Amino acid sequence: MPEIQIILPDNSVRTFDHNPTALEVAASIGSRLAKDTLGAKINGSQEIIDFRTPLENQTKLQLVTTKSPESVEVIRHSAAHLMAQAVQQIWPEVKVTIGPVIENGFYYDFDSPFNFTEEHFEKIEKKMEELRNKDFPVVREEWSIQKAIDIFTKMGERFKVELIKDLAAKGETVVGIYHQGDWFDLCRGPHVQSTGQIKAFKLMKVAGAYWRGDEKNPMLQRVYATAFNDKKDLDAYLVQLEEAAKRDHRRLGKELGLFMFHEWAPASPFFTGRGTVVYNELINYIRELYHKYDYQEVITPQIFDIELFKTSGHYQNYKENMYFSNPDEREFGVKPMNCPSHCLLFASEKHSYRELPLRMADFGRLHRYEKSGSLHGLSRVRTFCQDDAHIFCSMDQLKGEIFKFIELLNEIYQTLGMPNYKLFLATRPENRMGSDEYWDMSEKALGDAVTEMGLQFGVLPGEGAFYGPKLEMHFVDAIGRSWQTGTIQVDPNLPEAFDLKFTGEDNKEHRPLMLHRAVLGSLERFISVYLEHTAGHLPPWMSPNQVTILNVTDRVNVFCETMQAELKANGIRVEFDRRNEKLNFKIREAQLKKVPYMLIVGDKEAEQRSVSVRLKDGSMHNNIPWEKAREVIRKLLPEMAQV
Repeated sequence: MPEIQIILPDNSVRTFDHNPTALEVAASIGSRLAKDTLGAKINGSQEIIDFRTPLENQTKLQLVTTKSPESVEVIRHSAAHLMAQAVQQIWPEVKVTIGPVIENGFYYDFDSPFNFTEEHFEKIEKKMEELRNKDFPVVREEWSIQKAIDIFTKMGERFKVELIKDLAAKGETVVGIYHQGDWFDLCRGPHVQSTGQIKAFKLMKVAGAYWRGDEKNPMLQRVYATAFNDKKDLDAYLVQLEEAAKRDHRRLGKELGLFMFHEWAPASPFFTGRGTVVYNELINYIRELYHKYDYQEVITPQIFDIELFKTSGHYQNYKENMYFSNPDEREFGVKPMNCPSHCLLFASEKHSYRELPLRMADFGRLHRYEKSGSLHGLSRVRTFCQDDAHIFCSMDQLKGEIFKFIELLNEIYQTLGMPNYKLFLATRPENRMGSDEYWDMSEKALGDAVTEMGLQFGVLPGEGAFYGPKLEMHFVDAIGRSWQTGTIQVDPNLPEAFDLKFTGEDNKEHRPLMLHRAVLGSLERFISVYLEHTAGHLPPWMSPNQVTILNVTDRVNVFCETMQAELKANGIRVEFDRRNEKLNFKIREAQLKKVPYMLIVGDKEAEQRSVSVRLKDGSMHNNIPWEKAREVIRKLLPEMAQV
């Protein structure tokens, strides 16, 4: 056999007389490295492969070790097997299904004759620790499809048999089997070398889940858990979860009186008067910037003949997420996105190159069907609006528009006190429209533009929209969680589908490019993220109630009413709490509502026409002349101050 060369990240080469595994390559470098190896990435791919996989000649290899950030993915994958092994050792009658890694952890779906509760968790964790401490080697075998079907059928593992038959239908002839001790599972990997490498784990919660997400299938029990490289990281994550529970936007929304839901309108939020202030202030702020950045705002219909969505590709690629109606025996769809209607607007007039770029913004309401299991407060709803816009431009204007988008994004996020974010390029999905030539051009344009700005970005393979790649902004909040919010997408496909044209400088017709962009994204989802980031302490300009006047006695009510009227005349949102309650109780109530300014008035203040000002942080500023306090508040409140 000719020699096999494996190329390392520093471009050094390791040579073998056979196709080595990543573990063998690690061992050739050093025993310590081999001991720490958990997986590998090859040829620039971000996918982690099992270290047991034989490597081809000229493979570019990057080892994933216990010190690599990605190692936690392998740890969690193996921890899912450890949990399943523990459950079946305690309760052999329980059958197993699948156990994938998810964000911040993993889960395993069980077919159990009894309902798991959190009271079972301690017993399962104890058994997992016992199995971990035995440090079973994790051994991979390849079985023929028929052997795997026969063995799992004999074991009564019907869900595994179904999975194996599906693999056979796709042309697979062998399947991966991982052993640890006397327990084994069907899996593609990757997995750790031995159970002793799974250092820290915790079971989190249990929920119901239909097999394969289909309500016609059996209901299974999904046990969620997490795992980390060490106990310190696990403890830090649990502290983060405690803080996240305090910041849960659903809890804050109720406390602040911002929004509600009703069973007659599933996943469709009602914003109260207070919540609508927050909503409208965000929209007003974005509108101001649209004027600065030369956007024209448009209004488009909610419902269209399905021919629109067939032309745009949504009917073919997005139908399961849409709502439909059939009046007069004519099929209509409720729009899930604004882009097709903006194409109609662009096509309604002739355009010259002198008019481009044409930036079209739309706050229209959108409707998308989301499965009930994915719904979560404001962060996943079925009706919402975006700070949505589409830019029609020529190829030579593309980079400039991407630059301007990032400039706009930076201005907004700095103002909102959200400067910490990362950029990711989401590339072509398997299900897509348009030619590879279009996709090559679009992905390169996005990547080059960001690189020229001196910014770094990661890659999300296959995560682009069906009509074009995306540059995603992932905001990192106050407690370290990442949220995907802003995005810009390069789309040559919809202009092609709608036959959009502009007259160029050469007096010939040309096809524009279309950029889909949003800075906040869904306003509903953004509000959920922003509430949790700020813990409900909104900046004063966005607060539903900016000032609360608190009287100590009814004798000062006339002066308080005068103050209220003067503040209202200056456009300030103010409430007068005249309830016959103790002052400390009213202060506490205003604090819970996160009111920026509390103005306290007693007999002395009313006599002197002064106020005592209490801020959200609890600090007091006493005996301030009313006219001075009013002017300070009037000047400070409209400012786009950071949180």
